[in-house]
Amino acid sequence: MITAAASTGRRRSAVRRPPLVLLVPAALAALFLLLPLLGLVQRAPWADLGAQLSTPEARAALRLSLVCSLWATVLALGFGVPLAWVLARVEFPGRSFVRALALLPLVLPPVVGGVALLEAFSRRGLVGEPLGDWLGVQLTFSTAGAVLAETFVALPFVVITVEAALRGMDRRVEDAAATLGAGRLTVLRRVTLPAVAPALLGGAALAWARALGEFGATITFAGNVEGRTRTVPLAVYLLLDTDPGTAIALSLVMVAVCVAVLTLLRGRWLVGR
Repeated sequence: MITAAASTGRRRSAVRRPPLVLLVPAALAALFLLLPLLGLVQRAPWADLGAQLSTPEARAALRLSLVCSLWATVLALGFGVPLAWVLARVEFPGRSFVRALALLPLVLPPVVGGVALLEAFSRRGLVGEPLGDWLGVQLTFSTAGAVLAETFVALPFVVITVEAALRGMDRRVEDAAATLGAGRLTVLRRVTLPAVAPALLGGAALAWARALGEFGATITFAGNVEGRTRTVPLAVYLLLDTDPGTAIALSLVMVAVCVAVLTLLRGRWLVGR
């Protein structure tokens, strides 16, 4: 009875009419976010949308964006999940500094991130020069460079969501599995990762959406080479003057994909379902 009463109380609290002082600015905020999308929809060349998206340049940009963003998401998960685990579970000097480094791309201007990547990975960069001299690898003006730039901006989304989930999970489940004879890798694979799976999925979705929309770091570090680094955001920027219809059509695709992903996965990363 107490549980039922508490549940009823929560439902009543959830549907309670919000105060006007909060409702008005909330509605204005939603309207502010909605108006640019309505502008895109209103200006979209709906009659020629298929033809606009079928041009060789549009198809090349869409294909390259999909490839680069998926690779960036894989790399963000591959490096971000271990980093999140270390930040959540291991006490070491400088942990706050490492966490700040992991989250820095969230607040760093993308162009500044691109400049930093240039100084590190360009042909004359800190790491890029030995890579070029010893292995013949050049990341600038290449598809690999675009993937690297997108990984740089996407990685924090994996770290922040997975670390929060690891900190919030019940460690006693892992301890129980360990006392029953499970090794560390078995506990990680059979207990920890399934427990934080919703956060993994949410972090991957956020990382993919961020990588898909990356512009500043990509154009600064990887350049704007058709078929190699010209992803959809770069193509939109280039086509605004020469072919605004195709630019708007590509923008609509980006908006639709990102809104769909974020809407479908909202409950998973906020509620943990």
